[in-house]
Amino acid sequence: MSSSAGSTTQRPEVRRAAVVTHGRPEAIGGALDQLQRLAEERGVELLFPDEEREKHDLGAEDGAVAEADLAVVLGGDGTMLRALRRFLGTGVPVIGANFGRVGFLAAFEADQLEDGLRRAFAGEYRVVELPVLEGEAGGSRWTAVNDVVVTSSALGRMIELGWSVGGEDLGWIPCDGLVCSTPSGSTAYNLSNGGPVLVWGLDAMAVTFVAPHSLHARPLVVPRGQELTVVNRTRDVDAALLTDGQRLGDLGPGAEVVVRLAEARSLLATLPESTFFSRYRRTFAS
Repeated sequence: MSSSAGSTTQRPEVRRAAVVTHGRPEAIGGALDQLQRLAEERGVELLFPDEEREKHDLGAEDGAVAEADLAVVLGGDGTMLRALRRFLGTGVPVIGANFGRVGFLAAFEADQLEDGLRRAFAGEYRVVELPVLEGEAGGSRWTAVNDVVVTSSALGRMIELGWSVGGEDLGWIPCDGLVCSTPSGSTAYNLSNGGPVLVWGLDAMAVTFVAPHSLHARPLVVPRGQELTVVNRTRDVDAALLTDGQRLGDLGPGAEVVVRLAEARSLLATLPESTFFSRYRRTFAS
């Protein structure tokens, strides 16, 4: 199954919508009230995860969020990532209104909330299937929507990372770290380090070094079926292992992490005109 750039086919009207909001309730102002009012007008049942009910002092659980037709996010890219991880493998697409700073993953801005929600509830959205990563280290396995990062655990200390792709050794690089990103993550930390932007629809991952002390370290775009192995070759410094910005643990000297494209895909819902390139231009054009 290949990554999909989405379909513009009209989808069924939404009858049940899960809700995920910014970690700080004050960041979304009266948006939740606006969502609840519009859902009532449209006959859409809202489903809230337990943490959302506690955050907003709502009543008892009234339905399983994994049974929603659509998940609505009121927040920034961090909230979108949290929602995409939560609904991974459930078949529930995630659409976002941007209440953050960048909002690259959001379908519309906060001031377009009412119109955007009306259209989404009416089925006027498309779904983009985006690859996610599967990582494995120390006997543990996990998934990442945006990226897996290996970096020095000591501020200001360089580390030496050995790396291989598809079982073929590519040597070692002294650097501050390495970023392995999905297409959705390629416009985040990967982009900041000069890595390639992967347009939605590509079924691949990008591998980019952070501040490499080398004239020959170049980013790679790696297709599905090829594993990336990263080994901490530093004798006296542990390497920190992070997924989607959250620290999982450390890689001691000689320890390794293996990263590959997972079978699962995240489902990003968006309005038809909110394409990858329109977002790219809006967010990054000078």
